[in-house]
Amino acid sequence: MDTKYMQSFVAVVEAGSFAEAARRLDLTSAAIAARIKALENDLGVALVQRSGRSVKPTENGVRILEGAKAVIRDIRGLRAMAVNGSPLGEFRIGCFVSALTNVLPPLLKRVYDPHPDISIFVTPGASVELCHKVASGELDAAVVVEPQFSLPKNCRWQPLMEEPLVVIAHSSLKGQDAHHLLLTQPFIRYDRNIYGGQLADRYLRDHQLHPRQRLEIDGILPIAALVHEGLGVSLIPDWSSMWQSMSITRIPLPERAPVRRNGLIWNTQGHHARMSEFIYQQARAVFSA
Repeated sequence: MDTKYMQSFVAVVEAGSFAEAARRLDLTSAAIAARIKALENDLGVALVQRSGRSVKPTENGVRILEGAKAVIRDIRGLRAMAVNGSPLGEFRIGCFVSALTNVLPPLLKRVYDPHPDISIFVTPGASVELCHKVASGELDAAVVVEPQFSLPKNCRWQPLMEEPLVVIAHSSLKGQDAHHLLLTQPFIRYDRNIYGGQLADRYLRDHQLHPRQRLEIDGILPIAALVHEGLGVSLIPDWSSMWQSMSITRIPLPERAPVRRNGLIWNTQGHHARMSEFIYQQARAVFSA
């Protein structure tokens, strides 16, 4: 049984479609479908079924899903042991998308300096999803926005940085009042399915501010790019380092701003728990500098 077929099966289930799974694995939809069919023929059961435009696992597919994920993890670990001689195999870390460009690189640099041969696999995703993967053992640790729910006993979360909400606007609007801009300029809303977007929405409602919404989008960097083009203003967590080269001005809120906290969650009972502690210490050093 080819583990690439299992990888394709897991990707289809997680993505909900052959097309999205193909994009994630850099394959064609036809290749993904062929792999799934080969795996179904090998096992003698149907694993996925179409439901409208989406694809869902059958009962048999649900039954083997976690086992398939475990096999994929074990194979990656074995490869890391074989190539690097690491007795622990591969370290699996998650990272919410906005942090991939300015949080993860300096952190990994401090990790690789004393451990140049460590094998790391990075999984991007939403913070809630990453927390669940750490709890289940699918990931060893993850850089996430502070969880808004109780964590399992096998997980620990520690804060690393705080980001107050700020209004960002095109540089030509520098010096204007934050609330005035929110009321008079087209508004680019941070996705309300994301915690940072929920914080912004709550602030607007608490202050009875009703901006003229132009669009709603997930991702701080895409929002900054839209503001840079003069398409509107936004209310987002303060990641000024991401837009230093853009034509953007940062305007503090007139009152105490809500704060989003980011940190590291890790599985304290996993076989990589000690490495996770080390990574947390390196992260603290990065963000206290």
